[in-house]
Amino acid sequence: MYDVFKDTFTDFPPLLDIGYFANVVDIGNGQGMAIATDGVGTKSLVASMLGVYDTIGIDCVAMNVNDLLCVGARPMAMVDYLSVSRDDPQLTQEIFKGIRAGALEAGVAVVGGETAIVPDLLSYGAFDLSATAIGLVSKDKITDGSAVRPGDKIIGLRSSGIHANGLTEARQALLTNYALFEYLDPLQKTLGEELLTPTRIYVRAVTVLCDAGVDVHAMIHITGGGFLNLKRVAASVGFMLDKLPDAPELFKLIEKCGKYSPGPLYHIFNMGIGFCIVVPSVEVDRTLGLLCIEGESPSVIGTVIADKDRWVYILRRDICVAI
Repeated sequence: MYDVFKDTFTDFPPLLDIGYFANVVDIGNGQGMAIATDGVGTKSLVASMLGVYDTIGIDCVAMNVNDLLCVGARPMAMVDYLSVSRDDPQLTQEIFKGIRAGALEAGVAVVGGETAIVPDLLSYGAFDLSATAIGLVSKDKITDGSAVRPGDKIIGLRSSGIHANGLTEARQALLTNYALFEYLDPLQKTLGEELLTPTRIYVRAVTVLCDAGVDVHAMIHITGGGFLNLKRVAASVGFMLDKLPDAPELFKLIEKCGKYSPGPLYHIFNMGIGFCIVVPSVEVDRTLGLLCIEGESPSVIGTVIADKDRWVYILRRDICVAI
């Protein structure tokens, strides 16, 4: 579908194939400018249902800066796009409060944006939020997963919950059994609070590894598509995930209410792992140590395997699926 854009690749052709988490254009002097765009999807509906808008902006920042990290870029700046069904200064300010908090955590400057009032496009009280972010990366440091080899280890960083993906499926499964304001003992909070937990921002953790010169072969943001995102790396390899931690309680509730089999769960949701870092075996201990110092709880969740068909194998106690 992207062939339609090829004749635009004139003065600034992309340095990567379209389809990875972000792309990079050559800006001279050995530098590349990375660019990514994304939104919060139907997580905005949960915020509207609850009337809680002060965290959704963090999700918007996270979805973009985490994608930039995957190509080895250091996020620099972003602009946002907010469309609303009506003029509501309080809603807007609450959303901006979250964007500011996320930007401060990610170390990016919010340098502009657009707010559109479009009652003909959105139902009353609804909104949509997205952004575009840019970062810098040396051309010789661009990461697209082409360096990944069998035997490399996959290190997982924990998610904070559902993040901003799979909310449609989660709502369809959970809201037939529970209310958003309902306190659920397995979650130790209300369902709404759980679903609105902001997406984690991994900038500091990844920056530590880059600054230390760790030989990172790939970085993968586990977003829509779950662990199928591993297959976006440029190498023709497979992935054996045989040390995944137990899934958080939210995903167990989704599995129960939606009557999901294990396979679909792992190619829809992050299942507790929000970001993956692929390194050679010799770098595992150093990588884990640096991440722990940064306050992460990393773990080796699997191994890259030789597999030209590029399957992702999920092995965890009573679960054995290929996706």
